[in-house]
Amino acid sequence: MISFARGAPSADLLPVDAVRAAAARALESDPARALSYGTGIGHPELCEWLAERHGGGVTADRVMVTNGSLEAGWMLFDHLLQRGDSVVVEQPSYDRTLLMLERLETRRIGVELEDDGINVADLEQVLADGHKPKLVHIISNFHNPAGCTLSEDKRRRLVELAAEHGFWIFEDDPYREVRFAGAEELPTMLALAEGTEAKVIHASSFSKTISPGVRVGYLVGPPEEIKKLAKRANETYISPNMLAESIVYELCSSGGLDANIEVVNVALAERRDAVVSALEEQIPEAEFVIPGGGYFLWLDLTEGSDTAGLLPLAKEEGVAFVAGPDFMLAGGERSLRLSFASVPPYDVPDGIARIARALERQRG
Repeated sequence: MISFARGAPSADLLPVDAVRAAAARALESDPARALSYGTGIGHPELCEWLAERHGGGVTADRVMVTNGSLEAGWMLFDHLLQRGDSVVVEQPSYDRTLLMLERLETRRIGVELEDDGINVADLEQVLADGHKPKLVHIISNFHNPAGCTLSEDKRRRLVELAAEHGFWIFEDDPYREVRFAGAEELPTMLALAEGTEAKVIHASSFSKTISPGVRVGYLVGPPEEIKKLAKRANETYISPNMLAESIVYELCSSGGLDANIEVVNVALAERRDAVVSALEEQIPEAEFVIPGGGYFLWLDLTEGSDTAGLLPLAKEEGVAFVAGPDFMLAGGERSLRLSFASVPPYDVPDGIARIARALERQRG
């Protein structure tokens, strides 16, 4: 089986030696910190490092470290949202975000994505129609699943709208540093909101820059909200995983993180290029944004395609992907998501060929 389904790097991209060395340093330099309970805010030195990394006046009291960014998102949703609250979500959007919001019984309002991010004109129409969203969820860089990046003009307009209408922006940004050569680094909405009335909480993760197994993510936001969230975390699980955070801090402070990002981004760019080349050759009718980073390509096939029906045929051919409807409130039947992170370049042509064969079988 060649799997383009899972959004995780293959084992050869995991920094085993660097993590082993960082773990040894963490246990040598401060074993009590690594092996004891902490507080709800997480590893304090890591909070300070993250504040400095973000720059723009971010201070450590605005940072909270969590057990992965998915947990951070759940805690934030549970903190800010009540049953029946309206939440704007991109279409498509990350499937687990949609599930979390459904479980909280919020009202999810879908706004379509364009090649440069959410359709701001459609969001403005939603607001003009009298909807009052409590929160707008945005995956700003190298979108999962769409691969696109939110343009700077749209970032600035979203911040203006948030200030005007009072909704929160949840800037969900785990792929921000998984950036390939030539991709422009744009300001975060967190930074753009400084000095305005806009309310922005930024989330990111070390799952993509170190490994998914460390389960370390974080939030950056207004200090009063971070304090409330940290109290809730302390009441729920006392503290996040201090051993994992101590290892991550050693990687960050030693330069190991940046060294790994450089290696991984070169490898992932090679995998992206292999997928793009194979698609252009073997499924030329597919439409997609070429991502400047991240893990994913979102394919739109010809009208009338049925990717949910295609999936079992593809598995018979020995290849897997995720069908588009998983990421949609409605629709997505002709779309699918490919993750290039988990497939070595030498397997890519065969994997795309298997999807092409499944398509031929489906179309008869």
